[in-house]
Amino acid sequence: MELKQIISEIKGKQPEVKSVFFVGCGASKAELYPGKYFLEENAKNLRVSLYTANEFNYATPVSVDNTAIVITCSLGGNTPETVKATSLAKSLGAHVIAVTHTANSPITKDADYVVEHGFEASYSAKLEKMTKVLTLAVEILNQYEGYKHYDKMIYGLEKIYGLIDQAVTTVVPQAKAFAEAYKDAPVIYLMSSGATHEVAYAFSICLMMEMQWINSGSFHDGEFFHGPFEIVDKNVPFVLLMNDGKTRPMDSRALTFLQRFDALTTVIDAKDFGLSSIASKEVIDYFNPMLITAVLRVYAEQIAILRNHPLTKRRYMWKIEY
Repeated sequence: MELKQIISEIKGKQPEVKSVFFVGCGASKAELYPGKYFLEENAKNLRVSLYTANEFNYATPVSVDNTAIVITCSLGGNTPETVKATSLAKSLGAHVIAVTHTANSPITKDADYVVEHGFEASYSAKLEKMTKVLTLAVEILNQYEGYKHYDKMIYGLEKIYGLIDQAVTTVVPQAKAFAEAYKDAPVIYLMSSGATHEVAYAFSICLMMEMQWINSGSFHDGEFFHGPFEIVDKNVPFVLLMNDGKTRPMDSRALTFLQRFDALTTVIDAKDFGLSSIASKEVIDYFNPMLITAVLRVYAEQIAILRNHPLTKRRYMWKIEY
């Protein structure tokens, strides 16, 4: 079912929606963030929340009822915590949309609607999950409250895949240089702002800690000068994700400080890949996460090659009971 039609059908059953919950774990939770960020910034009446699935299960908000839309997300569709959250939301009367790559997986069992996305085919396919969730958020806002930049968002959503596949062809040399420089680093820090905040988080906890066993941490640029900047030194590696949009001044302020003290700084800047060519200034903020995530994937792949440590290698995940 088309994403626009899903929200239209929910509205037909529930003319008044008060809350939208985004629920997932790990990278899937982070890929829900741009949708949450968009609604939080633009909705006047909707209450918007992002939950890690077991928090949702153990401390369920009382507002999860027939006036709530709950969007759950799991790549393989079998993340136990998220499967449980999907069933829980359904049992409480919420309108539940499950987003997954795997048809007929456990997460789909109790969902009212299922949104399937690609993954293997290309770098842009890997970003279908994030993009489709953002599209759902746009439809929720437009159909329940109205959104004056709706057409501009839809144009960008249609064009972002092509820009992603173009961008990743240009970054391999820089990604190889990054891998060579930091393949043996004891720790790598990630930072960003705006809709890209949890892109830094996901790269840190998933690509670095989970998939490469490299110590890592992430923080928001806005918090950098309220604690983390004390660790800045010429031997400490930072990856700064710079947005094209309203929060760029925070990214720039952080970059100025890192350069002032000669920190080992890698910058991935959405402006370098022509984001403004597909997104107008009114909506450009919401497209940074997809573009930057795709570019970061190339960096992770190159460091995995040099470390002879495939991104699929695990010590504990899926191997033991936990």
